[in-house]
Amino acid sequence: MINIVSRNILRFIFLVLFQVIILNSINLGGYINPYFYVLFILMLPFETPKWLLLISSFFLGFSIDIFSDTPGLHSAACVFMAYMRPYILGVVTSKQEYELGIQPNIRDLGFRWFFSYSLILVSIHHLILFYLEVFSFQEFFQTLLRTFLSIAFTVFLLILSQYILYRPKK
Repeated sequence: MINIVSRNILRFIFLVLFQVIILNSINLGGYINPYFYVLFILMLPFETPKWLLLISSFFLGFSIDIFSDTPGLHSAACVFMAYMRPYILGVVTSKQEYELGIQPNIRDLGFRWFFSYSLILVSIHHLILFYLEVFSFQEFFQTLLRTFLSIAFTVFLLILSQYILYRPKK
């Protein structure tokens, strides 16, 4: 238990620092913004209570908001993503896959599962984030393009990180 908590605290700190120091500087053509820090929410154990999931997601988004000078945008997107996570898990995962010790990663549940799980949740996060940022429908299609390109790049980075950190079972 202590190992899981300490691992998630270290993951939280690393992802916030990585996002703020490195990834916030990346803006490819004004359209692609990678938000890799959502990996923290994706990787929380299945057994995480909903209240803890929401609170930790709020603090994750709030930490990014503080360093990015975006008051409340990342917090709102992270909390909504965390709120939707149990429902999305119900859609992409059957109860047989919820064995004790299984983690939401590519090694334990496979590429197809992780891809659909991360694509849906990252799409929810990015749609909320980008449309709250613009807060207008005047640039609807330009914002939609930015959102889709950022979703694709973020999911690519998430899957790449899974292959680097968690080698799939054969």
